[in-house]
Amino acid sequence: MSATNPKDVPLQVDILCDKLRRRQVFGSYNVAMETIKLIRTVVSNSKWSSATKIINTIKDTSKKLSAAQPIELAIKNITGRVLHLIRQEYELKYPNEHEYQGDPVLYRYLGGDKQSKLDQNCYNLKSNIIEGIKEIIDELESSSHNISSQALEHIHSNEIILTIGKSETVFTFLKEAARSRKFQVIVCETAPFFNGHEMAKLLAIEGIETTLITDSAIFAIMSRVNKVILGAHAVTGNGGLVAITGSQPVALAAKFTGTPVVVCAGLYKLSLKYPYDTDEFYMPMNPDSAINFENGDLIEKVDVVNPYFDFVSPDLVSLFITNV
Repeated sequence: MSATNPKDVPLQVDILCDKLRRRQVFGSYNVAMETIKLIRTVVSNSKWSSATKIINTIKDTSKKLSAAQPIELAIKNITGRVLHLIRQEYELKYPNEHEYQGDPVLYRYLGGDKQSKLDQNCYNLKSNIIEGIKEIIDELESSSHNISSQALEHIHSNEIILTIGKSETVFTFLKEAARSRKFQVIVCETAPFFNGHEMAKLLAIEGIETTLITDSAIFAIMSRVNKVILGAHAVTGNGGLVAITGSQPVALAAKFTGTPVVVCAGLYKLSLKYPYDTDEFYMPMNPDSAINFENGDLIEKVDVVNPYFDFVSPDLVSLFITNV
């Protein structure tokens, strides 16, 4: 990793913030990876001599990134893990210096301020922290593989699996299962974005028997389905799911027919945020994919809301498969 001038660190933070606002970096995995790499740069090149100072610097960075794109809940997950790492390394180096008596795991994750002597010099912690960050990066890179390695425990021969949209994690999961078992996959097209078209093509290339259906056929076909497998953008504090639009109707249809709903999600997608207002997760997109400006007379008379995500309530999810 090339050295970076300490004066350039705030600039790199601002650059990532701009990319998040413009959605040039999008999706939980990409955002998590960019966040952890930025934090590695902050730890490596910022001027700090105490755990308190670097903790506050990372907190400020996390606030800026989250403010730039609030829908990316993976940002706080990653920064929370690094804060936990710093406190853990500090306590190993300076035992009995931490006087907080509450739940230590939750406290470290939340980044509490009731610290006793975290402000003493600890230059020799930097290498340990950077090594810990490298382990988090390795975990992110292997997350999809670790999830897919469990595929044979959940997918059986001659099953009919339904999924919606295009999820790299779900694709890898189904691809791994197809190495040993033969099954059929039904893919919902996910209008008006039509991510399902690309997913169906990828599955067909892998030799998996695939059927593409319109979203309006979800309820009609659900009685034939053995299992629903969904990807996730994020998992909220109550176990709810932020997923591609159309996931909520799929989960409701599955509940009506008693079909289990399985969600593949790496731990970096888990968040402590509680969904008090589920509308904040929908992320409205450009309405052009639903209705374009050629219909000018109609556009003047209607408000077009084109959400990219759905919120799936926790009672509709049967099982989470994570990378651990």
